[in-house]
Amino acid sequence: MQEDLMKQCMSMPSPLGDILLRAEDDALTGVFFIGQKYFPAADCALAAHGESRVLHQARAQLDEYFAGERTTFTLPLRMLGSAFQRDVWEQLVQIPYGETASYGAIAQRLGLPLAASRAVGSANGRNPISVVVPCHRVISSAGELTGYAGGLHRKEALLRLERPMSKAPQQLELLASG
Repeated sequence: MQEDLMKQCMSMPSPLGDILLRAEDDALTGVFFIGQKYFPAADCALAAHGESRVLHQARAQLDEYFAGERTTFTLPLRMLGSAFQRDVWEQLVQIPYGETASYGAIAQRLGLPLAASRAVGSANGRNPISVVVPCHRVISSAGELTGYAGGLHRKEALLRLERPMSKAPQQLELLASG
């Protein structure tokens, strides 16, 4: 029961829909688009103004990111998941702003065979700290947009925000003209 009292949440608007931020103690543990796949049950109390410094920092940094003023995040994170999931998520934060990586490339960086790309995709989809831990930067080896718990339209929009159109994958250009 004591542990539940340490979790706090804050909602914020974004250009891609409302976002729920979640923190435990002094670390960010969740960034979720409202209603996305794997959206958490109401497992935390809404933070009152000034209660959670990390939630206010996360909101400010996400606002800067969506305004095109921030390319990296400097927030304390606590990634809650299996050891394999945390290994995959650690690879996500290594993908530079404006760039992408394939599921297979991440599997290989982890010393796994290319066939492990599906397991990487599954772990990627369970990333609880979207945008900040950039799971949207992972695409298929063919350069196609695949899977995003927040919806492919958001994945496309996040990649557009980070990349000039001249460098966008061909799939993004097709989606824009359709």
